[in-house]
Amino acid sequence: MQPQVVFIDTVHPILQQRLENAGYQCIDATYFSKEQCIESIESAQGIVIRSRFRMDEMFLKNAKSLEFIARSGAGMENIDEAYCESRGIELYNAPEGNRNAVAEHALGMLLNLFRHIKKGDAEVRTGIWDREGNRGVELDGKTVGIIGFGNNGSAFARKLSGFDVQVLAYDKYKKVANLGQVEKASMERIFEEADVVSFHVPQTEETLFWANADFFNSFAKPIYLLNMSRGKIIKTQDLLDAIDAGKVRGACLDVIEFESSSFSEIDKNETLNRLLNHSKVLLSPHIAGWTEESYFLLSDVLADKILTR
Repeated sequence: MQPQVVFIDTVHPILQQRLENAGYQCIDATYFSKEQCIESIESAQGIVIRSRFRMDEMFLKNAKSLEFIARSGAGMENIDEAYCESRGIELYNAPEGNRNAVAEHALGMLLNLFRHIKKGDAEVRTGIWDREGNRGVELDGKTVGIIGFGNNGSAFARKLSGFDVQVLAYDKYKKVANLGQVEKASMERIFEEADVVSFHVPQTEETLFWANADFFNSFAKPIYLLNMSRGKIIKTQDLLDAIDAGKVRGACLDVIEFESSSFSEIDKNETLNRLLNHSKVLLSPHIAGWTEESYFLLSDVLADKILTR
């Protein structure tokens, strides 16, 4: 009997092609309801997901033959890792597949913020030709603190290698080697020296709302802030207060605190309205890792991991 893999979310077809070529039966459950998806995994050996449903005990308990879950993406916060470990279910993600896309997006947003490109474009289209009001700042000469130096953080550092910047990298769990313009640093040093701070960490109990009022008050000088990881790393109200107080010069957010767990919508509230109307915040809809190239690579990387397990 062929081993079954149930696709709960849409991913690049290369994953299904490679699995079927290796003898797997792939079941398309992308249009199933949650209840139908739970039924469809009863005899499955594998599940492929993005973020549509949370993979918790309630969802997985009847999947008696389940051997692995493959997530097309980097973060694993929608999977109950402790429960999966207790069942011996292997977990695969694919941060290698979108790290370049995330790094390019981070750099693009930062340069856009520094040079007022969005503002200048909007003004020119309405007949305003304001050169002095759009005088920007340069990235060269700045100190960039990267918090989290895994796939995405290290890829961002590589993109910065073409600029005359100093990179201070902090990671509590990964080894950071001093190499070229990258130096391993403590958070205390980042607080003291950074001009730019970029988050590239997973969402865990430890990182939840890491960037709060105490965090912003710890910096010796005003910073620019980037978040390409997860929205709940930053306490939005505290960030906005820090911007208004001059502690943060501006922010680039690809993710926000008020995203749903599926990343498909946002919860409207007063703080969100304040964020949306702030001129010193640049936003994008969780697309840093969302490119034509990464769409293929995420699935290709997962195929490699599944087929070599």
